[in-house]
Amino acid sequence: MAGSKYSIVGFYLCSVMYYVVYGFLWLISLIPFRILYVISDFIYGFVFYVFKYRRDVVMKNLLIAFPEKTEKERLKIAKQFYHNLIDTFLESIKFITISKKQIEKRSTADFEMVNDLTDKGYNVHIMAGHQFNWEFGNLLASMKLKAPFAGIYMPISNKHLNRIFYNFRKRYGTILISATEYKNNIAHSVFSSKYTFGLAADQNPGNPSNSYWMNFFGRPAPFAPGPAKGAVKNNIAVVFVGFHKLKRGYYYFSTKLLTENGASFAPEQLTLLYKNELEEMIKKDPANYLWSHRRWRFEWKPHYGNIIS
Repeated sequence: MAGSKYSIVGFYLCSVMYYVVYGFLWLISLIPFRILYVISDFIYGFVFYVFKYRRDVVMKNLLIAFPEKTEKERLKIAKQFYHNLIDTFLESIKFITISKKQIEKRSTADFEMVNDLTDKGYNVHIMAGHQFNWEFGNLLASMKLKAPFAGIYMPISNKHLNRIFYNFRKRYGTILISATEYKNNIAHSVFSSKYTFGLAADQNPGNPSNSYWMNFFGRPAPFAPGPAKGAVKNNIAVVFVGFHKLKRGYYYFSTKLLTENGASFAPEQLTLLYKNELEEMIKKDPANYLWSHRRWRFEWKPHYGNIIS
């Protein structure tokens, strides 16, 4: 009986805490973008110079990717990356209350190709990377694509933030599938009819020995086999989407067809096509990639198999 009482108290405390966090972030979401970016610049000073959040990881990654650049050039990229990272987080909070009109004003996309594929009867896999701002891309896709848009997401460890982000990510119809559900094959009903599926295909795989190893910026890195295997097995059309930050708060999402018929490729070949497109996109705007993501955390070993090229 006492345990039941404590459970009820805990439930109510948890609910109260959620609404406290939500109320605080809701108020922040009402701040105009121009003021939000002043706040972002202020936070940047602490993140980069005081707390040095993952700065060693970022600088190491940039050295691997751009050894031909000077230390000063890489530092400039790193500073802009941190500005983009903080901008993205604050822009994401805006999505709690942002209108469709504002989303359409601040983000545009070349989704005509994807909708044409849908009209032809294809299901489509959109393969993208960890570029900024993926939250704009998610909401715009759910608004503009003809077929229902589904995407995999990694749950946030803080359950209050996870609930808040989950709710705004599905505001305009995105079907969200947690990585755990997808791996456990719980979400197959989503794919029983016409769909478009968004994947951040540069996510580090959990098992480096069961990966496609490729030279990414000249150094071996593992790529998860799942995205390409699904497209090949089910003969899905595959489109690469690149993210372009035009200026603060304004984004453009470009599309490039990798194949209409996934089954015409081997999965590793399709992954290589994706990897090459992503690498070229990053080279065009290095600061717009998630360099705090430890892309080279695993070392290649001979028993993993050949490096695909």
